[in-house]
Amino acid sequence: MSTLYEKIGGQPTLEKVVDDFHKRIMADSSLSGFFSNTDMEKQRNHQIAFFSLILGGPKDYNGRSMDKTHTGMGLQQPHFDAITKHLGDAMTTSGVSSDDTKAALESVEKLKASILNK
Repeated sequence: MSTLYEKIGGQPTLEKVVDDFHKRIMADSSLSGFFSNTDMEKQRNHQIAFFSLILGGPKDYNGRSMDKTHTGMGLQQPHFDAITKHLGDAMTTSGVSSDDTKAALESVEKLKASILNK
């Protein structure tokens, strides 16, 4: 059985998704401020590795845990909802099927408590 990572097209697709995802985030005034002091190239590499990890691909992520990464940021449910919407839209635009996009967003949803520090 193939992993979700393989089903969506692996690394090349994840790179497209993350690039589109970042454009959407930076164009969203409710989110862009969270990244004002972020090295976006480093962030890109972290996110590609992280999405690979949670979608069953190579385990190359070596960043901090989600709760440590997001501590003190003051993220709330509307921020999480905007992020997941942008991620879903980026996946769709990158050619990921609706079923695979839904499955990927379910993986992200499982991390919500850690991301929102709840």
